[in-house]
Amino acid sequence: MSSIAITRPRLLGAAALLAVVAGGAGFGIARLGTAPAADDAVSPTAQKKILYWYDPMIPAERHDGPGLSSMGMKLIPRYADEGGGGSAAPGVTIDAVGLQRLGARIVAAERGSLSDTAAATGSIEFNDRNVAIVQARSAGFVQRVYARAPGDVVPAGAPLADILVPEWAGAQAEYLAVRRSGDAALARAARQRLLLLGMPAGLVASAERSGRTKGVTMISTPVGGVIKTLGVRQGMTVSQGQTLAEVNGLDTVWLNAAVPEAIAGKLRIGTTVTATLPAFPGESFRGRIAAILPQADAASRTLTIRVELSNRGGRLRPGMFASVALDQGSRDALLIPSEAVIRTGRRTLVMLAGPGGRFRPAEVRIGAEGGGKTEIVAGLSEGEKVVASGQFLIDSEASLAGLDARPIGGETRLTTKPAPKSATPIYETVGSIEAIDRSGVTLSHQPVPAIGWPAMTMTFRVADPALVRGYRKGDRVRFGFDQPADGPTLRRMTREAGR
Repeated sequence: MSSIAITRPRLLGAAALLAVVAGGAGFGIARLGTAPAADDAVSPTAQKKILYWYDPMIPAERHDGPGLSSMGMKLIPRYADEGGGGSAAPGVTIDAVGLQRLGARIVAAERGSLSDTAAATGSIEFNDRNVAIVQARSAGFVQRVYARAPGDVVPAGAPLADILVPEWAGAQAEYLAVRRSGDAALARAARQRLLLLGMPAGLVASAERSGRTKGVTMISTPVGGVIKTLGVRQGMTVSQGQTLAEVNGLDTVWLNAAVPEAIAGKLRIGTTVTATLPAFPGESFRGRIAAILPQADAASRTLTIRVELSNRGGRLRPGMFASVALDQGSRDALLIPSEAVIRTGRRTLVMLAGPGGRFRPAEVRIGAEGGGKTEIVAGLSEGEKVVASGQFLIDSEASLAGLDARPIGGETRLTTKPAPKSATPIYETVGSIEAIDRSGVTLSHQPVPAIGWPAMTMTFRVADPALVRGYRKGDRVRFGFDQPADGPTLRRMTREAGR
């Protein structure tokens, strides 16, 4: 029984193998008997000449046959007729599956309302046009000081010090004696002398009423505000013209805000400004641009605008931080998503999406940006479709195929040219911005298997400051870079979709 149990599966296996061999032989005979018909059924793709195999994620890598790339991705063939040759429309062809793998999103350029609202930051400052200087009109001695100190907020007429002026006492005695003589002309001259000595008119009137000399005068603040400086102390001697105090009014304050140099041409005196302060959540303060300071900050490339704000109740304190919105109205413009724009440093491109899954780069001239949209000034027509995400990889395909970008100003037929073999390859990866300035950007990025880089944080040179304009620390981006002799250099960058 046990030998039968072992032999029966072997017999069944042998029978199955004979059936397969027979079927294969029959299939081979059928193929030989219908060879012409089979040749007619060969797919067009099978008849194309394969130039090389590559990974769309690393288009610079080329392989002689199928397999896996350095990133472990399956290689796909590059056919001889791809890239816009012959009578086909110029561009590279990517099928629906490839587009899905790239995560490409296609949108149409359309007209819309672009709000010219610029954001800036600033701080509250004293209004230097509302400053009062308190000086000694005559030499004297400080007899008394009041409880004042720099930084105190005082009302108009607040006393600062009592000053004894000996010269005034003698002049007043002479004036009172002349008045008693009854000579009106001499009395007028003596009174005028008191005023020329710097005696306040109120003190002269007080001497006339009482008939007694008074050489002590009280120094008070001419305006209400904050005492910025106070240079008077009890017992000190003061000279004529000496500054005793400086008082800055608080009825109005200045808001000095730094705005990007790029929008300097749109700034106008009188433009409405809305300011919000963390100290007053949910509340806004409106004003108008009173001045545009003439000097730009060379380090931050910003201009300073000065906005005068009403300060009822003195709530706005100098030194407070403010966020500023400059409302310059809205206008009609041709718009595309900002993430669709490719800045190479030398020019600005978008990736056009044509019929049949064909794509080609087009040079554009961009304008203002706002609300995630970028204005197209030239290079696109309304209704033309562009790739809004995944365009860097398609652009790499176009570069690999040697496609020229469509120039601004026409539908000139594009031709392809062989990509120079000596061109520096561009490497793509994804990362997060850790630090950024005009000359470099520090990125914490994923591995770059094409050159054997692990995941790490490093600083890349920036060929053109426009590449990093509008980006901030923490943004997640897809970027491309090359490796010239002077170090890794950023060549293009865009925000990851949904970020």
